Amino acid sequence: MQGSAAELASLISRTLLVASSRAWTPSHEKTLHQLGCRHSLSPTVVARVIDPFLLNQHSLASGFFNWASQQPGFSHSSDTYQSLLKSLAISRQFNSIDKLLKQIRAQRVSLHPRVYRSVIASLVAGRRTHTAFSLFRDVASIAPEIGPEACNSLLAALASDGNVKSARNVFGEMLNRGVRLSTIGFGVFVWRICGKMELVEILGLIDDVKKVDFSGVNGSVVALLVVHGLCTELRANDAMLALEELRKRECKPDFMAYRVVAETLRQMGCVVDVNMVLKRKRKLGVAPRASDYRELILQFVTERHLCEAKNLGDVIVSGDFTIDDDVLNVLIGSVSSSDPARAISFLRFMLEKERSPTLLTVINLSENLCKHGKGEELVEVFQLLSMKEYFRDSESYNVMVSYLCKAGRVKEAYRVLQEMKKKGLGLDVSSYNYLLEACCREDLVRPAKRLWDEMFAIGCCGNLESFNILINKFCEVDLVEDACHLFNQMTMKGLEPNESTYKSLLQGICRAKNVELALEIFNKAVEQDEGLAKALLNAFVLCLCKEGFLLPVSQLLRELTCRMGCAKSHLTFLRYLADAGQHSLACKHLQWIADESPEMLHTIPSEFAASLSSS
Repeated sequence: MQGSAAELASLISRTLLVASSRAWTPSHEKTLHQLGCRHSLSPTVVARVIDPFLLNQHSLASGFFNWASQQPGFSHSSDTYQSLLKSLAISRQFNSIDKLLKQIRAQRVSLHPRVYRSVIASLVAGRRTHTAFSLFRDVASIAPEIGPEACNSLLAALASDGNVKSARNVFGEMLNRGVRLSTIGFGVFVWRICGKMELVEILGLIDDVKKVDFSGVNGSVVALLVVHGLCTELRANDAMLALEELRKRECKPDFMAYRVVAETLRQMGCVVDVNMVLKRKRKLGVAPRASDYRELILQFVTERHLCEAKNLGDVIVSGDFTIDDDVLNVLIGSVSSSDPARAISFLRFMLEKERSPTLLTVINLSENLCKHGKGEELVEVFQLLSMKEYFRDSESYNVMVSYLCKAGRVKEAYRVLQEMKKKGLGLDVSSYNYLLEACCREDLVRPAKRLWDEMFAIGCCGNLESFNILINKFCEVDLVEDACHLFNQMTMKGLEPNESTYKSLLQGICRAKNVELALEIFNKAVEQDEGLAKALLNAFVLCLCKEGFLLPVSQLLRELTCRMGCAKSHLTFLRYLADAGQHSLACKHLQWIADESPEMLHTIPSEFAASLSSS
């Protein structure tokens, strides 16, 4: 195959991407062989196929890379390794990254610094800090080219995870190589080592950074983080000394730093020292720079340092310092994933300031409270918001109803519906569906029936989801007659049942051993949509078989064969008969297939057919 590398790469990528599967399969290899490109492959072509065409298709990128490795005379280069690493980093395929890095080390392949940068960033984002550190250690000599952003993210992540030894190694390399430290990198590092080092050593680290480049570090923020770290370890005396020593090093402590020390001393009962610190605060302290802490908290959340974001938020909130609404919203939504109680405390602070969270924040908080099984706390949150008249429209009320239902708080959710009616807010069908589903999930069948009647009494007609919720539950608890009544009611209203409707109903009717009704309902599915009936048939066959209706199944399949084919269902029926020891009926059914639809025999494994015949 002739043509430029760019043309060939474009052709190969198009060929791979038009395939039906985005996961590499033998059919992709067959397609490439048919394309006749094997002898035209070069590292440049392979790299250009992966980057840019397969960057977001890591399975195809890896498959093509491995396929190229097997071609005669081909060997990978730094370009091909770089392209595949880039794809794996984007999709965060960490196990594959590990394997590929081992190959690269073994073959001593050199990569461009930007590739190491992207891989380290991906590993840090995925909390694979050990692997990221191992890679950094291999390439520390080019740390300046990898760049300060990746290095600082790695430093902060290692320190946050408690890997102090590794963090100190990265910190040392950054100093030695002249990589500029940032507030988040150096700040988290020095914050988290306060329990491991003497004060003189901590101050020495600041001195070391100042000798190289302190321009990327906010001194006042670092001062707060240092004294907070010391106070967390109950080293209040060291924290008092640090206030003055940090000032000498141009890390001027602000009001927040002084307050952290004063509150720790207060808790320890050191009244004289508290007064001394507060006096210094009035004389020397500077007001907190709200914008600096805003950016730091947002960066903490972005890089998933939620513990650090939470602790810094605590310092601001407990001291009643300025914090923007959007930062509070971010804190509430993100911190609730790991510490719902702390998130609620941030919400309380917000409401006390006569400010309101966004609806998205309420949704995130509610979702996380449900995940943690905090039903009582969820009710408490909604009560707090209600006292501030937060819920004013159908959208916000429906959020409350949906999450109360998700938490199994059915009574509270029903009371909210009544409140909505009193306020004259439009109750749409989704409000009732949430509650219907919750009632059924909690096995409250009678309340679900009453709720159904109430819906129609106020003119709120159920939709397909409403009918399916109740039909499924009625069939589950063997109230088949009620389920059939609902089925008839929905068809009379012009609602078309879907696969879920028919599946639940057919299973319930089969368990009730009413084969005539089951066949009648299935025939309605056939009349409605043959594709729908075909999707139901296999499960329906199994249901009938399990209840002993073998002859009706055989007759049904014979009637449907000319119309729908249904080879898969014939095989399912034959396998069931064989497993059940019904060899005579199985052989008769197989003989009917051979006589009436011989082409279908090809879909039945020959060994299986032979075993039936011999039986």
